[in-house]
Amino acid sequence: MSNAAGSSASNSASRRRLPEWLRVNLPAGRAQQAFNATQHAVAENALHTVCEEARCPNIHDCWARGTATFMIAGQSCTRGCRFCSVETLKTPPPPDVAEPQRLADAVARLGLDYIVVTVVNRDDLPDGGAGHYRRCVEAVRARMPRTRVELLCSDLAGNWGALESLLDGIELAVFAHNVECVERLDKIVRDPRASFAQSLEVLRRARRLRPDLPAKSSLMVGLGETDDEVIAALERLRGVGVELVTLGQYLAPGRPGTRYLPVERYVEPRQFLAYEEAARAMGFKGVASGPLVRSSYRAGKLLEEAVTGQRLPSAVELHRLG
Repeated sequence: MSNAAGSSASNSASRRRLPEWLRVNLPAGRAQQAFNATQHAVAENALHTVCEEARCPNIHDCWARGTATFMIAGQSCTRGCRFCSVETLKTPPPPDVAEPQRLADAVARLGLDYIVVTVVNRDDLPDGGAGHYRRCVEAVRARMPRTRVELLCSDLAGNWGALESLLDGIELAVFAHNVECVERLDKIVRDPRASFAQSLEVLRRARRLRPDLPAKSSLMVGLGETDDEVIAALERLRGVGVELVTLGQYLAPGRPGTRYLPVERYVEPRQFLAYEEAARAMGFKGVASGPLVRSSYRAGKLLEEAVTGQRLPSAVELHRLG
């Protein structure tokens, strides 16, 4: 694999203008109607989505399909990672006790058969928010028993008792937790309370507690890592039993400055294909790798690939096809 350190001149030029492969197509016709329906259901139930809060480039693609990644436990996070646009507060308001039912109502209204529930970090709570996360999942399952739920969980500040209580008997399709970046960049990219090692331990323990649940994680690239470091990170994820993985291009959610990190390089589609091939060779059962891929990218399809063993088109090819 090539080592990915482009020249500073080319990086500077890249930051001034996005490559053509990062362009997104807006929905039209029925797709626009589906997008509007999802938007209304989210707004009318006073819910938050990571699609909006993290300014995901796939929001039109996913919402036009009538799917969304719901963000629970509040609109503010107790962590201040430098890649994320979610507001940071040391002590956010308590989780809304009505949120589980509102979430279930929105899922029922949209008739979704697969959802991703992601969370904000709640270091202010004794259990890291695990109890609220569980109540939200259980409310959806009670209202919509056929809906599969993927939980993209926080690291719970290393509270392993909270992780055990969260996973004990809960009905999930996938348990996910993101390592976000290669380990060398932890201190630059992530909040000091997060680390690659702690994230690996979350995934390792989740696999031990619930070996029946597929484990999933995600990596951003374009933050200053090398391709060799990406491969090493994938190997470590596979080593703790992660079966599903996504890789995507980091895009600064706002103007780089005191908080948001600049993009160090725009990784070409062919390199994302190389990451995908490497991950499959390691034994990952589901892989999504492409410039616009995010952790919840076509999540139901990724699980389907893992279950059936039928390889899906690459994210790069899907984007080319529109």
